Amino acid sequence: MPIFEIEQNSTNFISESERKGRASDLFWPWCGANVSLLALSYGAFFLDFGISFWQATIAAIVGTVFSFLLVGFSSLAGKRSNAPTMTLSRAAFGVIGNRVPGFLSYLLFVGWETVLVSLATLATGTIVGRLGTIDRNSAMAIGFLIAVSLTVIGGVYGFDAAMKLQKWLALITLIMTALYLVLTANSIDWAKVSAIPNGSLAAVIGATVFAMTGIGLGWANSAADYSRYLPRNVNGGAVVGWTVFGASLVPILLVIYGVLLSGTSDSLHKAIASDPIGALTEILPTWFLLPFALVAIFGLISGAILDLYSSGIALVSIGVPVKRHQAAIFDALIMTFGTVYIVWFAKDFIGPFQGFLISIGVPIATWTAIFAADVLLVNRKYLEKDFFNPNGVYGAINWRAISVLITGTVVGFGFVTNPWFSWQGYFMDLIGGKTGQWAYANLGVIFALVIGFVGQWLLQPKRSK
Repeated sequence: MPIFEIEQNSTNFISESERKGRASDLFWPWCGANVSLLALSYGAFFLDFGISFWQATIAAIVGTVFSFLLVGFSSLAGKRSNAPTMTLSRAAFGVIGNRVPGFLSYLLFVGWETVLVSLATLATGTIVGRLGTIDRNSAMAIGFLIAVSLTVIGGVYGFDAAMKLQKWLALITLIMTALYLVLTANSIDWAKVSAIPNGSLAAVIGATVFAMTGIGLGWANSAADYSRYLPRNVNGGAVVGWTVFGASLVPILLVIYGVLLSGTSDSLHKAIASDPIGALTEILPTWFLLPFALVAIFGLISGAILDLYSSGIALVSIGVPVKRHQAAIFDALIMTFGTVYIVWFAKDFIGPFQGFLISIGVPIATWTAIFAADVLLVNRKYLEKDFFNPNGVYGAINWRAISVLITGTVVGFGFVTNPWFSWQGYFMDLIGGKTGQWAYANLGVIFALVIGFVGQWLLQPKRSK
C-alpha cells in the first residue's frame, strides 16, 4: 500500500493476506509516541508531589512499566485476533454495550491529541520568540499549522502512513533529544537535587498514579490497533515485551532527567507549569533553539498521530455511520478548536491537563482492568462474525461488565482530588479529607483498576470466544 493511499480497514478484522511484520516492529510506533520532551517536564510535576529524586525515580519506573504492561495485554489481544481494541472490547461489554467504553476512549483520544498539538504550538511560540525574528502569536500559528498538518496526514491516511512517519519522527527525535541532554548536562546541580527531602508514602503513590495516567494507561485502549496487522504466529511474549520496552524506556529516562533539571532550577520548575515544553529552552544556547523547536514538535505529534488514528476507529466502533478516515477528519476539527482554546484562551496548561487526566483516567483505568481480565479469560480464538452481531455469543449488552465499569468509576471518582471538578473526592473524608496527606495520592485510580479486574474475573465466567 503506497504511503499516501487512504487505509480502508477500520473496525474489521485484518485479512490473512494483509498481515505482516515482526513483534520488533512495535518498537518504533511506541518509542515515537513516547519520546516527547513532555516527559522532561513531568520531572517538575513529580516534584510537585513533594518527593525526593530517588522517590521520583521509583515512581517513574513503577508507574510507567506497570501501565505499559496493561498496554502490552491489549497488544497481545490485537495479535491474537487481528482486530482493533474497540472491536475486541465487545467481547466483554457486548456489541451495543461497548459503545459506553468506546465513547470514553474517544474522549481520551481527542483530549490527548488536543493536548499534544497545544503543547507543540505553545512550545513554538516560546522558542521562536526567543530568537526575536517574529512575534509570539505568529510563531505559535506556524507551530500550530505544522503540528496539525503532520498529525492529520498520519491519522487520516492510516496505518502504513502512520507507521512510516512514526519511525522517522522517532529517529529524528531520539537524536535531537540526546543532543539536548548533552547541552544541558552541565547545568545540573546534584548537591541541590540530592538535598530534596523525602516525601510521604501518599506522595510517592500520587506520583506513581500520575505516571500511570499521564504516560501509559491512556494507550491501553488503542494498543491492538497497531498489533492487529501482525501474523498470528508471532510470539505473544515478544509482542508484550517489545510494546513495554519501546514505550517505557525513553519516558522513564526523560522523567528522571527532568527531575534533575527541575530540582536544580526553581525558575525552570515554576515556568513549566504554564509552558511545559517552551520552558525547557531557558538553559539552552541560542543556536540550538530552532532544532529544539523541531524536535519538540516532532516528539509531540508522534503521539498525536496515533491518537487521531485510533480516535477515528473509536468513533466508528460506537456506531457513527462514517468511514474511518472521515471520522478522523471530524476528530481533527475538534482537535483544532480545542487547541485554539488551550493556547489562546486558557489561563495555564497544568490545571486543565491534570483535571483531564483524572476525570478520564478513572473510567479508563476501570475499562483497562476489565479488558485485561477478559483477555486472560480467553481459552479459544475469538469468533469474528459475532463481534458484529448483537445476537451472537457476545450478546448485545453485557450488564455485568457495565456494572463493574460503573462501580469502578463511582468508587474511583470518590477517592481523587481534581482541581477542575470539585465534586469529585466525595469519599476522601474516609482517608483524611481533601487536605490530608492522601489528598493528591489519587488512590481512586488504583481502586478502579482493582475493581475492574477482580469484578470482571469474578462476574464473567471463563468462556470460549
